[in-house]
Amino acid sequence: MSTLIVILPAAPPATGTLCEAVLVDAGGRVVRHTQVTPNLLSAPRGAEIVALVPAQKLSWHRLQLPRGALGRGAPRLRAVLEGLLEERLLDEPARLHFALGPQAGPDGSVWVAACEQSWLQAWLGTLEQAGQGATRIVPELAPAATETSTLHVTGTPDQPQLLFASAGGVTRLPLTAATAALIGGSDMPQTVVAEPAVAEQAEQFLQGPVTLQTRSERAVIAAQSDWDLAQFELLRTRGTRLRRQLAAQGASLLLAPQWRPARWAALGLIVVNLAGLLLLAWREQAAQAAQRAAMREILTTTFPDVRVVVDAPRQMARALSALQRDKGATSGADMETMLARYQESAPDAPVASAIEFAADGLQLKGLDPAAASLAEVTARLKPLGYAARWEEDTLILKPEGMP
Repeated sequence: MSTLIVILPAAPPATGTLCEAVLVDAGGRVVRHTQVTPNLLSAPRGAEIVALVPAQKLSWHRLQLPRGALGRGAPRLRAVLEGLLEERLLDEPARLHFALGPQAGPDGSVWVAACEQSWLQAWLGTLEQAGQGATRIVPELAPAATETSTLHVTGTPDQPQLLFASAGGVTRLPLTAATAALIGGSDMPQTVVAEPAVAEQAEQFLQGPVTLQTRSERAVIAAQSDWDLAQFELLRTRGTRLRRQLAAQGASLLLAPQWRPARWAALGLIVVNLAGLLLLAWREQAAQAAQRAAMREILTTTFPDVRVVVDAPRQMARALSALQRDKGATSGADMETMLARYQESAPDAPVASAIEFAADGLQLKGLDPAAASLAEVTARLKPLGYAARWEEDTLILKPEGMP
């Protein structure tokens, strides 16, 4: 997925204000670096939009939060942060936006980034109006997670700047002989990078070689950070932007030309699966039809008097019972057999007040369903091949399969 990194200007948004934008492809390579007004920003469909806050707009504070503070709701946690930072900030805490670091230190301390709330919200609103709402907000530089430190030389030849990122925070100073001497010597960071425009001055002041790093490359590294400044009052808007981003990605999958082969492949897979399911259903239906035809043939061959076949198994059972009665043979549908099975299932049951036998069914009337001797009679008759049910004080007994 492509990423459009928008480097927010330090000045508030105004007509004609230019933004730097870095477009990165899915492999992390810079496709283009432009400087345009927000309304001219463009990104491929489905691209992630990342807003980058410049180092000069952020201040960094290391705090030891009270136990359980992180588990509180956002309003209470913000109130805790305002109370802890009130003496350290030059501005009113209510006018600032806060963001907690992605992970706490071994001692439970956490980094807190602070920036001007109105400035950040104004730029996020401007990007939203331009159709490029940010899904993440990252700092240009953040405190190092380890003891290693990095010195960045940025700016223009007229105003070169030093950005010192270490485990102690992020410091911004002008590049002069005095500041170079302040951080020189044995305390010189192991990594010194400089933008091409100020590389010569960096080597002159720092008296050593530097590694070239363009502004685009630094923006790409910042976008890969674990930091996300969209917290507290910006969390809800981030969720809205993320949902829109997912919707845009879905539209890209459905409409973008580069996804056409994938769409055809998915369509082909669906068609093949549907064809397989239809073929399997047809085979099952054919097998069932053949089985029903075989059962009808057996019924009509065995009992030629049966002219119309509606339910072959039940008609076979009825015809067999009738044949057994005609021949004087006992069957499971006979009254004597059913009474014997009932007596086996409930030997201590009281005598029924009336017995009726009709339509291959036995009705025993005048019984008490709540009697202990009849409590499990229906369950005991089922393994013997009989279905029994109660209708008030009457127990109706039929062979399994009979209607």
